[in-house]
Amino acid sequence: MSDYDEDTAFLGQTGPFFWTTFFLLNTVFVSTGFNGLYMVFIGATPNHHCLIPDFNLTEEWTNAIIPFTLVNGEEVKSQCSRYSLDVVINMSAEGLIPGRDVNLTDLVQEGCLDGWNYSKDIYQSNIVTEWDLVCDDQWKVPFASSTLFVGYLFGSLISGHVSDRFGRKKVVFISLVAQSVAVMLQSFSHSWQMFCVTFLFVGASQISLYISAFVLGTEVLSKTMRILFTTLGAFLFYCIGYMTLPWIAYGIREWRTLLAVLSSTAVVYIPLWWFIPESPRWLITQGRVEEAEAIVREAARKNKIEAPAVIFKEYDVSVQFKKYTMLDILKSKKIRSITLMCLILWMAINIGYFGLSLNTSNLSGNPFMNCFLSAATEVPAYVVSTVLLKKCPRRALLSSFLVIGGGVLLLIQFIPEDLQYVALALEMTGKFGFTMAFSIVYIYTAEVYPTVLRNVGMGMCSSAARIGSITAPYVIYLGSYNKALPYILMGSLTIASSVVNLFLPETLNRDLPETVEQMQECQGLCNGLKKRKHLDEGRKNLPIQRDVRLDLQAP
Repeated sequence: MSDYDEDTAFLGQTGPFFWTTFFLLNTVFVSTGFNGLYMVFIGATPNHHCLIPDFNLTEEWTNAIIPFTLVNGEEVKSQCSRYSLDVVINMSAEGLIPGRDVNLTDLVQEGCLDGWNYSKDIYQSNIVTEWDLVCDDQWKVPFASSTLFVGYLFGSLISGHVSDRFGRKKVVFISLVAQSVAVMLQSFSHSWQMFCVTFLFVGASQISLYISAFVLGTEVLSKTMRILFTTLGAFLFYCIGYMTLPWIAYGIREWRTLLAVLSSTAVVYIPLWWFIPESPRWLITQGRVEEAEAIVREAARKNKIEAPAVIFKEYDVSVQFKKYTMLDILKSKKIRSITLMCLILWMAINIGYFGLSLNTSNLSGNPFMNCFLSAATEVPAYVVSTVLLKKCPRRALLSSFLVIGGGVLLLIQFIPEDLQYVALALEMTGKFGFTMAFSIVYIYTAEVYPTVLRNVGMGMCSSAARIGSITAPYVIYLGSYNKALPYILMGSLTIASSVVNLFLPETLNRDLPETVEQMQECQGLCNGLKKRKHLDEGRKNLPIQRDVRLDLQAP
């Protein structure tokens, strides 16, 4: 079978065709930044208290009917209870004064039977105020968030098979349309249940878009452009969308309108259909060599290079290779151990990354600025990680940033309430550490697995990542019981995963393993130390050879 890279080497490594494809494909990732985290705003819980019907209560009783409760050591008005309305109406009619004539602590409390009053200082409306997702129904907010990530799980499982069957380009644009339609339908949700169902489709279409565009870029671009695309381009353009989201949400405070506007942005991608090519590599695997050759000739024309008369030598698509499955990972003890450690790493990193991303609305200060800062910290993280990955050992690099990310989260709980900016700075530092770890673990895992198992291994790790992201909203939900709990849990889990990472093999400056046997030869820190100790003990048990060597050195 001919080699695609050799056959298309005449195109060069850069040129107008590659740069145009690079930027057009990267613009697709901007939409995933728009639609990935709008739940930060439409699922935020504004200040609220029980709605008090107009029963001509005196001013004193109107102000006193909401009891005070202790939250994180501070007395605040209760958000989920009030003094019994019937009792208060009678006392108000009798002219009794609360606190003077009536001991409020003796009064019976009841829930918010007439609904809630929500502050509109930040949000005019969102799903919390629309369907009263507070108090006993507060769990519905993290559940709704998790449905997006459940959609990610389903989408990541099926997108590869669909793009292999119908083509990368078709799946990219079908996913774009599906994402836009799902977000638009979500803006018309008439119930929380419908919102969750449509959010499932938003997640599935969004991850399908991301994966298919990522694969299309790696297959169309040259080797040099491919490295730039996979290590920096896709992540940075995602950040552009992520950073733009809070400013759109700042200008549109009504959640249905916000979703409708975000959905409509997909219109700008329609013209790209005529400029983004299908993957010639995929076309060749389907036996459509003439179509693949036409795309390469067009690329040569744009790069102002003369294409050879025959570009592709004869490809034999009937050659069958052994296909590996998850069962092959389970057969070897060492591969099982490496896979288990990778699953723990991916899960911990995703819990921390998405946990901090979703928590921005709960931080002190302006939620829109907090979200922007959270997104902005990712830009230097991706740039720095790209630079460091060229020279630094993966194992030490990943563990270092996991310790940084987890360590600052454990420190946040000790910051006094009056030093909010210090706590915010620490949280952004934690986000920087998790983003660094997020980008490093992709490259590291791909380098650990052999070629024959790389797709299967990455798929399993991606599934673990989805489980971590599904868990993240519930970790943040723990903050409603104790503000420090999410930080303690995420920090402890991250520190533990940094220790687990030390037992993975180092991959810097090593050839990518091609076979299972080559992967098994790689040594982790623990195995490497054992092997070195074994060799040292072996040398000590060779006294005759040592004496001979000394005798040879004697005059």
